[in-house]
Amino acid sequence: MRKFIIAGVVFLLFVIWFSSCTTRIDPGHVGIRVRLAGETRGVQDTPTVTGWVFYNALTETVIEFPTRVQNVTWTRDSHEGSPTDESITFASTEGVSVNADVGLSFHIERDKAPLLYNRFREKDITVLTKTYVRNAVRDGINEAASTMPVQEIYGVGKTRLLAAALRIVRERLGPDGFAIDQLTFVSALRLPDNVVGAINRAMEATQNAIQAENRVRQIRAEAEQNVEQARGLAEAARQRAHGEADAVLIRAQAEAQANEILRLSVNPSIVQYRMLDRWDGKLPVVNGSGTLPMLTIDTTQVLQLPEVERRARLQQLLGGSSAAEPNGRANPANPTNSGTGTTTQTNPRGANSPANPTN
Repeated sequence: MRKFIIAGVVFLLFVIWFSSCTTRIDPGHVGIRVRLAGETRGVQDTPTVTGWVFYNALTETVIEFPTRVQNVTWTRDSHEGSPTDESITFASTEGVSVNADVGLSFHIERDKAPLLYNRFREKDITVLTKTYVRNAVRDGINEAASTMPVQEIYGVGKTRLLAAALRIVRERLGPDGFAIDQLTFVSALRLPDNVVGAINRAMEATQNAIQAENRVRQIRAEAEQNVEQARGLAEAARQRAHGEADAVLIRAQAEAQANEILRLSVNPSIVQYRMLDRWDGKLPVVNGSGTLPMLTIDTTQVLQLPEVERRARLQQLLGGSSAAEPNGRANPANPTNSGTGTTTQTNPRGANSPANPTN
């Protein structure tokens, strides 16, 4: 009986010893082995993977450290995050204070977890988040905001501010094993009321200036359009006037050519024929006694060009080739002399007189 009791005690002691020498590392965590004695005492550089871990409870201990993503929000709302005001205040380049609720997502790199624990000796990641991590984020935002005006921070520059602050926070927390995933403003930025009013007035003035500039551009464009339209109308009127002048000139030239053709077509026989054709057989009646004898016209004065020259010029005007003069020279038979617009012919008395195409 005594042997059974001793065996039971030994087994119980073995179970107690075995349970004290094993631990389980949950998913999303790593085990940090710390040696309490010996030449290699201290935090071991290599973390322990997830699962059951065996160690010597007399000389070692294993600390479980989280590596999953941590989400934290620093806000002044007592219903979110901490009941106390944890919002972050920073200043612009003008010294204007800006308050914001900040959100941060990060995780601990597995290989650097022993280094982080060895530095702070703190296995509760929440404690590190509220102190060390929050201070690094606040300093990073302040450093980034100190180079930007408040109007830019309040407007389109907010994204650039977050990008610059995220870069600074990563540079400071990265060597300790913090991998920063995201940094955001979880609410609108809070500025003093007088600053918000001034920014709104400045933005309104900017918008009014832009609208005025757009209006000026529109008026200038409309004026240029009217100028182009007037220029087009003037050009159209000018072209129309040129066309009408050309038409008048063409008609005048055609009439002059027709008169010249008609003049060259007349000969004494035709003149006598026209006179007889139009005479009604009655002599003209005049006041006084007696009758007026029938008028006679010396048709030799109607056309004073030689017959050969007259035919050559007439043929040229009608589209024929020039006829040769009796002496063998070609006569162009131009209806008008260049420069004067008149032709010169010799009358029976030997004097030169201009031949009008309408005679």
